[in-house]
Amino acid sequence: MDGYYFLRIKKDYASAVIEDLQKLDAVELLDADDNNIPEWQKKEVLSRLQVLKDDPASGVDWDTAIKRIKHAAK
Repeated sequence: MDGYYFLRIKKDYASAVIEDLQKLDAVELLDADDNNIPEWQKKEVLSRLQVLKDDPASGVDWDTAIKRIKHAAK
């Protein structure tokens, strides 16, 4: 199972668990800058977050978003 997960470690013991998993070669720790997200996409997300911050009512719930995506894909 390959996948990427971004974690914010909130407890000291959780950090130790992740380090143990790394020793077992069960996880690979990557640098924060080691991602494949294009710069234009990061800027777009930041722009959209600012729009939402300025006008919270402009946001939509998850179900509505999924419906719009499915409709656009047709």
